[in-house]
Amino acid sequence: MTTSIKKQQLIGTVVSDKMTKTVVVKVDIKKRHSKYKKSYTVSKRFKAHDENNEYKVGDRVTIESIRPISKEKKFKVIQKM
Repeated sequence: MTTSIKKQQLIGTVVSDKMTKTVVVKVDIKKRHSKYKKSYTVSKRFKAHDENNEYKVGDRVTIESIRPISKEKKFKVIQKM
């Protein structure tokens, strides 16, 4: 029996490509304060697997959650936007 698990997909910008087979992707999420209703942006950086070192700084990419590859790498780059 196989279960289909929906994987998390995020869209962000590559901010570093200095590591081998790894890129750092910054994801911006817009939130709204529950009391004051003001919108604000929360940024988070994720390390993502890039097998062929094809993505460079400034590229808009989609990343998808996968099983952990290392201590901090739990995403892989799917496509360039």
